[in-house]
Amino acid sequence: MLGTALGIDEEEVKSLFEEGVQSMRMNYYPPCPQPDKVMGINPHSDATGLTILLQVNEIEGLQIKKDGIWIPILPLPGAFVVNIGDIFEIFSNGIYKSIEHRSVVSSEKERISIATFHNSRLDGELGPANSLINAHNPPKFKKIGLAEFYEGYVTHEPLGRSYVDIMRIN
Repeated sequence: MLGTALGIDEEEVKSLFEEGVQSMRMNYYPPCPQPDKVMGINPHSDATGLTILLQVNEIEGLQIKKDGIWIPILPLPGAFVVNIGDIFEIFSNGIYKSIEHRSVVSSEKERISIATFHNSRLDGELGPANSLINAHNPPKFKKIGLAEFYEGYVTHEPLGRSYVDIMRIN
């Protein structure tokens, strides 16, 4: 468990993720003769705890942003890609970072992926885990009701990791 590795109290993890919501999305990207003129999925980070992705037919298309550069994630047969989401970045007080990613299309082959999203419960409050906060590690994110967090995420214009950045304490 990611929380255990950080020393987060198990009850805090349960209070956020027990009875959480899971969802799944299947993505189909047809081949496009001009792939530089379309985007499969715009750059964003997920408003989840974790996202687990299977690149079904092993066609390249997932990219992550590292140091301002888009890096392709080469599909490995049968392997899952695990992304930390915004909720876990906030809950870990920034120790784990959510990942900005996007999908691009191929000019020659269709791409299929399946994503599962592991979210927190819809009620309650989101903020840094109390067991991580002390004089040497003050909170880096605001506390917010989870319903308000999700509403803000879906109504905010999706520009990279901008919504998690709104949650930061300056």
